[in-house]
Amino acid sequence: MPEWIPDVLGDEFEQLTLELGEDDEGPLVATLVRALPREQPWWNRMRGHRLPLDDVDVLYVHGWSDYFFQKRLARFWTARGARFFALDLRKYGRSLRDGQTPGYITDLGAYDEDIAAALHAMGRSPETTASTRRLVLLGHSTGGLTLSLWASRHPETADAVILNSPWLEFQVASARPLIAPVAELQARWAPREVAPQVDLGFYTRAQQEVADPEDPVEVNLMWRPAQTMAVHAGWFHAILSGHAKVAAGLTIDAAVCVLLSARSATPTRWSEDLTRADSVLVVDDIARAALKLGPSVTVERIDGALHDVFLSRHEAREEAYRRLDRWVRGWTAAR
Repeated sequence: MPEWIPDVLGDEFEQLTLELGEDDEGPLVATLVRALPREQPWWNRMRGHRLPLDDVDVLYVHGWSDYFFQKRLARFWTARGARFFALDLRKYGRSLRDGQTPGYITDLGAYDEDIAAALHAMGRSPETTASTRRLVLLGHSTGGLTLSLWASRHPETADAVILNSPWLEFQVASARPLIAPVAELQARWAPREVAPQVDLGFYTRAQQEVADPEDPVEVNLMWRPAQTMAVHAGWFHAILSGHAKVAAGLTIDAAVCVLLSARSATPTRWSEDLTRADSVLVVDDIARAALKLGPSVTVERIDGALHDVFLSRHEAREEAYRRLDRWVRGWTAAR
């Protein structure tokens, strides 16, 4: 049986390898990273003092061309008593093996296996006694799309869904119905065909420009390259299929919070404007699409935020955490 071992992030972080069988590129694994809250002092336990989220498990899923590395985000939750888990999906980050095509998949539903394995390791599998702990799903970008679809397919499983700039719609929403049939044909006949690289590395540069010395992060460029990983036809069709499902309307029965930048900026050339806006998604379209996730959706627009709102410049980053804290406190009080 695999065991928890120290993670590359050091400190309180540990990782667990989840075996997922194999495909035509060899063995598949996902990797679960965890950080647990510190044990409360005995005098607090004697007085019956509880942290507000001591009955909560958080499961984080990263975006495209990404992996989990945000220590502060984990500590936001553990400081409030929650157990924090982050999943590096198959063929990403810690889970990428030699000979595999980074991030490649042809159906986002295949990640059900990764998520099921993670929940089992967290003590939440269907075979065990139903957990009394609440489950919060936390997804960024493509991870937000993946978790939204998963939560809609698995009602009464998540207690809250929090999405950090989720990729819920194609960047040119009106063009998606026209592009989708072509993408389907490409995926069927040449699924590993690679699209031309259009990422000039400006999003990575924007993060570096606004790096916060009070909240330093170290990024493994092998796992999160400065320019996005190659986009294959099969993967692109899977994304467009997910967008179409969101557009048709999902049925997430948990409360949903969507955190977004207030503005988008087109990354055709470098400018300082790219350090104060989402240069990946059209945030107005994402805000509209978010209202189709379920009956209870809150959209938080954060001035000056980047695509990953928690990697923005100091002021926007602190505002993102304030908004998250406010929403979580309201969600907890409404229990």
